[in-house]
Amino acid sequence: MWFFLASEVLFFAALFCSYAIYRSFNPEAFRIAAAHTEIIYGSINTALLLTSSLTMTIALRAATAQLRWLTLVCLGATAVLGVAFLVTKGLEYRGDIDEHLVPGPGFPLTPPATAIFWGLYWIMTGVHAIHLTAGIGVVAVVMTLFWRETIPVQGSTVEGVAIYWHFVDTVWIFLYPLIYLAGRS
Repeated sequence: MWFFLASEVLFFAALFCSYAIYRSFNPEAFRIAAAHTEIIYGSINTALLLTSSLTMTIALRAATAQLRWLTLVCLGATAVLGVAFLVTKGLEYRGDIDEHLVPGPGFPLTPPATAIFWGLYWIMTGVHAIHLTAGIGVVAVVMTLFWRETIPVQGSTVEGVAIYWHFVDTVWIFLYPLIYLAGRS
């Protein structure tokens, strides 16, 4: 588990470093591009993921105390909050596409380096969404196993899921200011 998480940290670190390097060479273009992000959607998603971290933490404590029902409720809430994040992100993506904020033909922003910001935006948020989707899937599997009583409710089972979930949330905590706040300072 730790090796996997370390590789994920390195993967996202490479994306963050790419962002930092390109931004250092194109600060004005990144400011212009970031000003076109939807801060309301980003803020809602931040609140959703922070709340999901809380429900995951409660689920872990409940599982450690072998409180089956509370564990299931909190894992369910975590998954629902994750799905709400993805729905909100989908709405944001739709608006971005409608405004042609996808690098390529018809990209409306200048200077040209604004396309670099938007390329990184799509890559970083897309990869994050894939990781969140995987996390929701794992939460659903663990819930199903607990519900069917295939495995006993215990903290060690939820702990690995919680570590991964918090990792994905932490990635978002770094993405949010880079993407949504950069053009608003």
